[in-house]
Amino acid sequence: MSVQFDGFDWDEGNRLKCQKHGVSIVEIESLFESLDLFIAPDIAHSDKEKRFRAVGPTTNGRFVFLVFTIRRRETTILIRPISARFMHKKEIEEYEEDIT
Repeated sequence: MSVQFDGFDWDEGNRLKCQKHGVSIVEIESLFESLDLFIAPDIAHSDKEKRFRAVGPTTNGRFVFLVFTIRRRETTILIRPISARFMHKKEIEEYEEDIT
């Protein structure tokens, strides 16, 4: 699944929550530059709004797990990160097996 979007929707709340596990805003945004980004619906947590999970490498090669939603503001489509963390070794191994 690819996502066409115009930018990111950041505020103090999601900035702090995403950085809680040491993932920087730059790393989160760079995740969407990866050709190997995997995106899937997060059905279990989509009761109030559609949520998605994204996994893949950032531009500096660190693997990130991100939960996000899409916000529309008139004609603008924004990615709103909800939470982020670095992937564990086993998750990276599984990701690399699936992507090849």
